[in-house]
Amino acid sequence: MVRAPGYRPTLVDPYREHLRTRRANDPAVPITTLLQEIKALGYNGSANLLARYITQGRVESDHSALSPRRAAALLLTNPDHLRKHQPQLRAKLAAACPQMTDLADLVAAFATMLTPEPSNTMKLNDWINKVRSADLPFLNSFTNGIEKDRAAVETALTLPYHNGRTEGVNGLIKLLKRRTYGRAGFELLRHRILLSSTDRQ
Repeated sequence: MVRAPGYRPTLVDPYREHLRTRRANDPAVPITTLLQEIKALGYNGSANLLARYITQGRVESDHSALSPRRAAALLLTNPDHLRKHQPQLRAKLAAACPQMTDLADLVAAFATMLTPEPSNTMKLNDWINKVRSADLPFLNSFTNGIEKDRAAVETALTLPYHNGRTEGVNGLIKLLKRRTYGRAGFELLRHRILLSSTDRQ
């Protein structure tokens, strides 16, 4: 699933279907033969233009392409939430790159563990074993990091407590400090923090 680049129109475009059919039937057909054939159909461009058109892959390429962002979203979306035409497109992606589909399935499986549950410890063990048995070097460093800090990861996946609110306050303090361009002393910064907290209440 390679994204076709956007090309400008050329004199060869009207004969693209003829070229595609000929090359599908005879992939080794010489460019000189193709040039003679499309000249008989009315082509008045040069041989160099035709050769460049073919070597760029414009004969076989389709302009409608799937961007990397859309492909990632398609693979990471729950299959039950896909629209009518999307399951077939996802199946084509899986056939084109099984490794990418396996990676997306493992990422989605890890995402299900982000809702804290006591059973997530066993799920994490199973997930790490699946990653190690799969040929996916992209996730090796991630699993190594999990193993180095296993206790903290298991705590985050099994307990409902987190420091998200604290990190949010830290981010707000940094924002308020940056807005003063370094000119605010401690007292002014303290007042601004207190005022912003009362505004949010």
